[in-house]
Amino acid sequence: MTSEDMKAAAERFARDGFLSPVDVISPEQAAGHRARLEETEAEIGPLHYKTKVHTILRSPLELATAPRVLDLVEAILGPDILLYNVTYIVKEPGSGAHVSWHQDLTYWGFDGDAQVSMWLALTPATAESGCMRMVPSSHIEGRLEHETTDDASNVLFQGQTVTGVPEEQAVLCDLAPGQASFHHGWTLHASMPNNSRGRRIGLNVQYIAPAMRQTKHAGDSAMLVRGQDRFQNFAPDLPARQDLEPAAVAHQHALERQYREIAGRV
Repeated sequence: MTSEDMKAAAERFARDGFLSPVDVISPEQAAGHRARLEETEAEIGPLHYKTKVHTILRSPLELATAPRVLDLVEAILGPDILLYNVTYIVKEPGSGAHVSWHQDLTYWGFDGDAQVSMWLALTPATAESGCMRMVPSSHIEGRLEHETTDDASNVLFQGQTVTGVPEEQAVLCDLAPGQASFHHGWTLHASMPNNSRGRRIGLNVQYIAPAMRQTKHAGDSAMLVRGQDRFQNFAPDLPARQDLEPAAVAHQHALERQYREIAGRV
């Protein structure tokens, strides 16, 4: 994108609360990253919804820090960027897994909303496979009330759900492999089950501005990926230097427990 394209994209993001679709990598590159994920799954088991996988695997780190991605995030957040979390979200075919209407920032404990999420498709994300739906400009209303539900098929940690959403206004964000959507933490979004014959695999990435603070846990962590961190509000996450390095894996387990402590409380 040119600088003018970036400016226009940032303006659309501010207006609508999301951008979709955005070309990030080629379909062939997406297939290669999918293969690396599935090779790892064959070795250690499912990686769905595991926290901070960029600290133990190079593939998600490469995707989350791709210059094209960071350029767009910079246009939205500014020149200083912290990488907060990277996780795979996998819907198996016919599993019934879905994501209810929610806002990402509700349970993360930040004191502000200088945040951007990227959802990068490694396989087709279509209406049939359960792509995301977003309500344009819903982020402008700020935080909405959520109900905690007991729904084993809900991908969300606590099944958090906003009711009364104007679904007729929702926009389908279908993505080809290698394309991504970017959304604001207050943008209402959801997705339906995967009724296709293939896996729906996406990489979900959260970026924050360094001025943000964590209000729920003094030891929360993030990784500086562009610019400077003048605030030092987060402990430093270390990037994966090789795949599944034992010390990094042990630390990631601790980070997983910490994330659940944070996300499990309003």
